[in-house]
Parts: sequence; structure tokens; C-alpha cells
Amino acid sequence: MQDLNNVYYDKHDLGLIYTRESSAFKIWAPTACKVEVVLYEDAGQYDANGLLMNHEGGMAYVMNQMQAGTWGLTLQGDWEGKFYMYKVSFSDGQVHYAVDPYAKAVAAGGARTAIIDMSKTDPDDWEDDVRPPLIKSTDSIIYELHVRDFSMDEESPFQKKGLYSAFSEEGLTDREGHRIGIDHLKELGVTHVHLLPVFDFKTVNELTVHDAEAADNKYNWGYDPQNFNVPEGSYSSDPSNPYTRIREFKEMIRALHRCGIRVIMDVVYNHTYGVDDGPFDGIVPGYYYRRNGHGFLSNGSGVGNELATERPMVRKYIKDSVRYWTEEYHIDGFRFDLMGLIDTQTMTEVTAMLRQELDSSILVYGEPWTGGDSPLPDKTLKGVQRGKGFAVFNDHYRAAVKGDSDGAGSGFATGWWGVEGAVLAGVQGAIHDFAYSPAETINYVTAHDNLNLWDKIVTSQGIRDLLAFPEWRDGRPTSGISAAEAVKHADPYRHVDPMNLLDNDTVRRSLLANGVILTSQGIPFIHAGDELLRSKFGDHNSYRSGDAVNALRWSNKARFRPVFDYYKGLIALRKKHAAFRLEHRDQVEQYLKVLECGNGVLAYMLEGYRAGDAWNRIIVIYNGKEQDEIIAVPQDTSWNIVVSDRAAGEKVLAQVTSQVVVPRLSMMVLYDRMSGIEVPVLSSIEIMTNRRAVAAGEHFQFEAVYRDQHGKQMDGITAVWRS
Repeated sequence: MQDLNNVYYDKHDLGLIYTRESSAFKIWAPTACKVEVVLYEDAGQYDANGLLMNHEGGMAYVMNQMQAGTWGLTLQGDWEGKFYMYKVSFSDGQVHYAVDPYAKAVAAGGARTAIIDMSKTDPDDWEDDVRPPLIKSTDSIIYELHVRDFSMDEESPFQKKGLYSAFSEEGLTDREGHRIGIDHLKELGVTHVHLLPVFDFKTVNELTVHDAEAADNKYNWGYDPQNFNVPEGSYSSDPSNPYTRIREFKEMIRALHRCGIRVIMDVVYNHTYGVDDGPFDGIVPGYYYRRNGHGFLSNGSGVGNELATERPMVRKYIKDSVRYWTEEYHIDGFRFDLMGLIDTQTMTEVTAMLRQELDSSILVYGEPWTGGDSPLPDKTLKGVQRGKGFAVFNDHYRAAVKGDSDGAGSGFATGWWGVEGAVLAGVQGAIHDFAYSPAETINYVTAHDNLNLWDKIVTSQGIRDLLAFPEWRDGRPTSGISAAEAVKHADPYRHVDPMNLLDNDTVRRSLLANGVILTSQGIPFIHAGDELLRSKFGDHNSYRSGDAVNALRWSNKARFRPVFDYYKGLIALRKKHAAFRLEHRDQVEQYLKVLECGNGVLAYMLEGYRAGDAWNRIIVIYNGKEQDEIIAVPQDTSWNIVVSDRAAGEKVLAQVTSQVVVPRLSMMVLYDRMSGIEVPVLSSIEIMTNRRAVAAGEHFQFEAVYRDQHGKQMDGITAVWRS
């Protein structure tokens, strides 16, 4: 292939610039000998799979060869409503038809670019849409969500099920009056919604997705890019109308912003769904994709190709794309899929452009690993991100808290002692692991990939049979029946007593796992539905398993309301107290003091970082043991308990001095010296044993009951302890 690294075009006018008076087309195709714009009156004819059948019927206009490998043409007149493709000819006789890589609007299926007036896509008051405030990255609390999952529950009252428009439906409740939908997100208190890919992707048939008679190709996570700068059409009410998907996408952004929630796009610039029919190879063959030492397409993505991001015009494309989403759609952040396949210079330049030229509060983060072997020299970005302004997922912390991702392996919250040091490294914001600051680590236990939290805990407990159909392959149970039928026969909660919900070990472990995340330094990330004890019925890779497996079941909010309230309380606690959101390494080293670390227990104290907070010191204790644990606390004051195994938030549950019993499989948060609030003082702790002598090393049990000065038992902290 000709060396094109020095054929660089630095302007921002590639693609189509439309006005009522003219349409200007420009494309970078340095190896072509002829380029034509082919204009069509309509979107074309499509087969049963939603694929364009032919390229006939268009009017071709020859483009002019211009500087730095570009070709351009301006057609006078108003061409709104027409469609176009590029016809690219090469010296060896090959002729390719291709969609515009810089397409802003497309026909259903994404094969032809639509000519539209982008100003007509803006919702009312779009110019007044602003980002909700964010002072620093560590103030973020991220909620990862799939657009369709959000509203496809058959029993839910959404009118616009599976669509962008569902996010604009306010005031929705379940049958018992619990808020659902966007009001649920607002009530929960998250600061960011991370949307799984919402650019135009390949494997959902946009022409039949709303056809009740069509059974296939309606669901995918979207990691199969087709057009990087156009919203996905299957989430719009009319995929055939190029305007609809854009307007409804913007309305979703506006609705979330009005609720104080920022929006993060999951972007997949490491590969495309295909090469021959993708957006790049038909225009500049061989340039956009990496090849290995044998000359074959490299496969670090695991799906057959990877983009050569280190090449100047590929890097420029990525930068132009994220700039466009930020400016046109008011996107607030980007999560980079398989970021280990994107070279360090590209990630550094992308981050600098976004945060220095557009908005310093834009979040940039991603997976620092690859999906397979790649010729790229640095195949992990963990540690490389130091000081560059972007963050990476902390899989070290993930493994320490939960164990492996799909098997029965355990971590701190799922039954394994001995990983307390690794948990502490995560609590400290990975500053002694791979990060310069807590702002560089995304802390999480589960995401869309692999078993979700409930199913992972069930698996690690050895009770995977609760899932009824525990083995899945390619989106189907291995039993051979459909996913929908499998789900009908499954009850992943049948071992949970609703009258004693918070006593259940699986529930307690799930609260402990994300409780650790929400009280650690860094940026917390939760998978949608964790706060509802969501199950995917054992499907660890539900990327195409459909709504029966993936849809959020909103009835779980009423069923498991104490769990939701616990999450809500922890989020409110984190947002209220800046000591949980330290920004710099030296702050963590100065203010976070380890009290105990080992034998299934981790306790630490945040001391000295006030930042206008009335709380003086905060103690956080995690007990991963199946027995209650007595923990000593400083004796110079009374300590107010605000998080126990029963409740979380800022409400004072009780006061203790000198020591506290932390119940099994739970966490506790205490603080001292908050002015202006009177709390009940514990005058006694009754210890009830069999009153006999205990031999050294003997296991024994006692119950601790906390009582106030009036003899009243304090709720929320009665405990049983075993040595």
C-alpha cells in the first residue's frame, strides 16, 4: 500500500455541508483516480435482512481532485431530501460504492447518506440545553444502560418502549406508586448515564425492528459500528425518516440534562462490523485497518479487524467524530471500547482536544485492554493514562471484590478472604497501583459484559441452579428452547424471603460489593439494574439475547425497595461528603488512614479533609466474613452510625463509643462531631453469652444489643458475633 501518512488534510470540512442554496461534498480519497457523487431520489431497495440490493438509479457527478488527497464538488440548488453515495474508481479497474464516512444522516440500514437540514433536527429550546454542573471528575457516579433495556419491560407503562423517546416520559410509576423510568434515575441520584453504543450499528434490521410479525434482528448491544456519526435508527420511532432518529436522540439528551444527568456515549473506534462493506475500505483500501506481520487483517478486537488509529487520518477521523458528537449533540463524555487497541497518542490528543478546547468537565475513559493479539506495540493502556486526563477501568479492583467474571471464583464480597490488600488499593483510588490520581480509575464490579452482579454472586455461592437455565451459548440456553421460554421457567429470587430481604446472603453480598465501590476513591460505575437486583438468568453474554433476558424489570423496585433505598442512600452520602471524592494522590495519602486490613475485614478513616463539611472524621468498615465482627474505633468521641446492614444515608441510626459490632457480609459508615444534630446516646451494650468461661482459641457466640439512655433498643445495629 502507498505510504499515505504524509498525505494529511487538516481542515474540518470533510463530508457534506448543506444549505438551501447548495450542497458541498468533500472526501479524502488519495489513492483514487476518479471519485463521483451519485445522487438518488430515494433510499433504495432492501432485502429481507435490511441490506441495500443495488446501486442503480442514481445520477453521477464527477468530483474535482483537490489538495492533500481530497476530492470536492459543490452542487447548486436545494438538494434536501435526496440521498447519495460515493463511487470511487481506482487505477487497477476496481470501482467501489461507499457511504460517506462523515455521514450525519442516513437511510434505514445506513447504506445511503441522506441530505438533510440539520437545523430542523433541533428540539425546542435546544440552544438553551446545558450540561448539568460537574466540578471534578471524581464527583461522577456513572450508570451504564442500554437504550432498549430501559423501557422494554412488557408490564411497564412506557408508551415509547425501546425508543429514545422513552427517556422523555416523566411521571411514570409502577402499580404501587414507585417511580420508574427517568424519574427513577433522578431519584437514584446518579450523575451520568453511560449509554451502550447509540451510533448507527449494523446487526439490527431497522426496516423491521418495529414490525410485530418480524422475529429476528431486533436486539444487539451495538458493538458493530456502521456509521460512526449518526444515531442508531432502531431506537427511533421511524427509522426510515432520517430526521426522526436525530431529533429524538437530541430530545433524550435534553430530557436527561433537565433531570441533572449527563450523558456518556460508548464509542467503538477500534473496529467496524465489516471491512468490505464498511465505511472506510471502499474509499481508501487498506489504509484504515491494521495488518499483522503476515499481511492479514489483525484481530485484536476479536471480531475480525481493528482500526489503525496510529495513522494520521484515522486519528483525525476519531477526533473529528467525538468533536461532532460533543458540539452537535451535547454529549458529556465518551467510554472507549477496547481502548487498548487505540494508540496512546490518539487517546492523549482526543482527551486534550475535548477537555481543553470544548469543556474541561467532559469525561473520557475506557477499557485499557484488547480483545485479542494485536501488532500495536502497547496493548494495554493501564498505567499509560497517568497524567493524560483520561481514566481506565480498574479490573484489579473488580477481581478483588467479586472474583472472576463468569465462574465460581470468589472475591472479598463473594466469600474469599486474603484479598483485603487488593481491595484497599482500590479504595485508595489505585494510586499505589496504576494511577497518579483517583480521577484515573473507574471502579466497578460488573458491567454489560459477563455475568451481572446477581448472577455472579449466585454462581460463586454454588447455587447457580436458581437461574433454572444456567448454561447459555450465543444467546440461547443450551437446553435448546428459546431465551423467552427459559426466562418464563426461571426464578432467580426463589431463595429470597421478601419479609427478611436484607438477611439474605446474596442480597447482602450484592450490597457489600457495590457499597465498597460507592465509598472508594475514584469514579464509581454501576451496571443498570443492580439497584433492582437485576438478573439476566445466567446469560453471561446477552449481546443478542433479546428483551426477555435483557429488559429491566421495573416490578423489582417494589419487590426489593429496601435495596434501592440502600443504593440511593449511599449515592446521596457520597455526593454530600467530598472526602469520598478526593482528586489528588497526596490528598488520599494524607487523609485516608487504614485502621484494619485482613482476615475478611477492611476498615479505614477519612480524617482532616473538611472542604466545608461539618463531618470531622469518617470511618468506613467492610466485613466480608460470614460472622459479625467487633471493630475498635477511636475512643476520644462518640461515633454516629449512618450506614449499617439495614440502612444507608445521612440519617443517624445510633451512636457508639470505643467499639462497634459490624454485622456479617455488610458495611458500616460512622462519623464524629457533626454540629447541630442531637442523636440518641448509647448508654449500654448488653452482651449475652452462656456466662461460662471460654477456653483460649475456642469458638463462641454472643449477641450485642445496643440501647439508648432510656433503655430503648436501637434499630439497625443489633448483631450476632462469632469469633
